[in-house]
Amino acid sequence: MKKHFYPIFALFLVGVMFSCQSPKSNSTKEEAAGIDSMAPNPFITHMYTADPSAHVWADGRLYVYASHDIDPPRGCDLMDRYHVFSTDDMVNWTDHGEILNSSQVPWGRKEGGFMWAPDCAYKDGTYYFYFPHPSDTKWNDSWKIGVATSKEPAANFTVQGYIEGMDPLIDPCVFVDDDGQAYIYNGGGQICKGGKLKDNMVELNGEMKEMEGLEDFHEATWIHKYNGKYYLSYSDNHDENWNDGVKGDNRMRYAISDNPLGPWKSMGIYMEPTDSYTNHGSIVEYKGQWFAFYHNSALSNHDWLRSICVDKLYYNEDGTIQMVKQRK
Repeated sequence: MKKHFYPIFALFLVGVMFSCQSPKSNSTKEEAAGIDSMAPNPFITHMYTADPSAHVWADGRLYVYASHDIDPPRGCDLMDRYHVFSTDDMVNWTDHGEILNSSQVPWGRKEGGFMWAPDCAYKDGTYYFYFPHPSDTKWNDSWKIGVATSKEPAANFTVQGYIEGMDPLIDPCVFVDDDGQAYIYNGGGQICKGGKLKDNMVELNGEMKEMEGLEDFHEATWIHKYNGKYYLSYSDNHDENWNDGVKGDNRMRYAISDNPLGPWKSMGIYMEPTDSYTNHGSIVEYKGQWFAFYHNSALSNHDWLRSICVDKLYYNEDGTIQMVKQRK
């Protein structure tokens, strides 16, 4: 979601109706995909958006849950509300409007703001929207993972509370495995944690544990499953000021495991930096084609006025991910 602002913590078969990785078809061949055209990047241009969390729900549409960069920006502090966008062809996108803002969070900091990267899951007729938000003016060490619920995928969400027992970290991701077990993740700085959720989707089932084996983890945890393997993708700490010959900042990395809670084997980089100081991504299959969602600053040329983008993602025969080609 953002970098260097919290010193204290310095994709084959998946459930048809829910998960951090969304329901999908059985084919991964591009020629069977039925996705020939895509909207230009960024695909949302009437407002500034970031941190895209992409899911395919039972109605057959692909939904993206995004944070909102408010103009004029003040770092990431004024991010204060969430929008949902959907498509059924990857060309035409519908803005379903705002679904939640900080004034609707009873336990949130009175000054508002700080509505950072969210996620959504579905189970037993209910959509669960997970979002990070501080509970105190001293935002850096008071982060909580809130939960709002709705019977609709893109409207009428009501805050139910927050998940007890999680460290004050950001960027929630919820993944529901084939057996129906839900897992929740959050992180920030050098720390990435994961654990099980109870069936009610709002309580931990045991303690959170640190994810082992990740290389240069920064933030933006995303879990998907492909050919029976679990993939954890994330943003790293790369900074252009390192002068290492790589232009730009956050790169997107991934790791693979046989277990949703690791340990993980680092597999390297699948996306080079964008023109934004940050990046935050999600990976999902839709109509037989895999996609990588992310954000850049192409519309604004400003690090804190970002825009969500999407490009096709491909796997090699051994399950490794090819480098994503960013469309300009």
